[in-house]
Amino acid sequence: MNIKITKTTAPKAKPPVDSLGFGKIFTDHMFVMDYAVDKGWHDPQIIPYGPLALDPSCATLHYGQAVFEGLKAYKGADGNILLFRPYDNMNRINESNERLCIPKIDVDFAVEAIKTLVELDQEWIPNGEGTALYIRPFIFATDPFLGVHPAATYKFIVILSPVGAYYKEGLNPVKIYVEDEYVRAVRGGMGFSKTAGNYAASLKAQEEAEKKGYTQVLWLDGVERKYIEEVGAMNIFFKIDGKVVTPALNGSILAGITRNSCLKVLNAMGIDAKEARISIQEVYEAYENGKLEEVFGTGTAAVISPVGELCWAGKKMIINNNEIGPVSQMLYDTITGLQSGKIEDTFGFTVKL
Repeated sequence: MNIKITKTTAPKAKPPVDSLGFGKIFTDHMFVMDYAVDKGWHDPQIIPYGPLALDPSCATLHYGQAVFEGLKAYKGADGNILLFRPYDNMNRINESNERLCIPKIDVDFAVEAIKTLVELDQEWIPNGEGTALYIRPFIFATDPFLGVHPAATYKFIVILSPVGAYYKEGLNPVKIYVEDEYVRAVRGGMGFSKTAGNYAASLKAQEEAEKKGYTQVLWLDGVERKYIEEVGAMNIFFKIDGKVVTPALNGSILAGITRNSCLKVLNAMGIDAKEARISIQEVYEAYENGKLEEVFGTGTAAVISPVGELCWAGKKMIINNNEIGPVSQMLYDTITGLQSGKIEDTFGFTVKL
């Protein structure tokens, strides 16, 4: 399919790098493609960024049939534009599509569409340290009909946003509240999918954690309420007695692409890292015994988020004297170095435009 391009006649002013924040500013253009049962995915185009016209009975507004992804583009020191693992993101959106009964997209074409859009809006890629062009592909049902069944029409859209640090703390350690009352997901549900409903389910606990002075929520399993799963916006890692562990994928945890990248980097560095089921009690006992050395989150938005404090059942755990640890720092330096082209990519993570 050929992508029709309609350029904006009113380009926006580029914002100062120090005012970016995360997800608040959007570029001049967006990619849009439609789906209909009798046509399949069709009519791909890039148009000026702007509002959408939706019927009030639009299926997604009532029944939440929507999925999304998040990845980034970077401008290297040599001027080349690099995407980080875009094929993995598009394969993962198809896994979410499968769970939510949304027609799959062609992965190669989707990556090509992202490349075309990023190339068109490449002047929006910021150059500051820790900045990037965030890419948000998403798909949602558009049927103008009230009824609980898979829709027959959909939109696939990609928007771009120049971003700074995800957390206001930057790379400084964040405070995490361990949630033991609310449940985000269970096996057999949609926890492994990147779907809007998963994030809506997390908002109440997130709101209450923020009132207590915590940045994010660490979720426990929805059945026994004792095994660690993930943080609302990232996967989680623990360094205990010299070894690194992250909760194993079990159907209710998102298979994070940064998570997978970190595991590959750790193994390449000869650091003992594994996926396993781990309870919050084990983490607390490691802390009490002086063996909990580092805790950090991983995700596209923040890349690496060192955790300086965990609060569980009223008990506070201060990790590594509330400072970033050596493994967290190494992973941040390595992953961001690969993303920006400063480090040679021997993993095959990056795609050059």
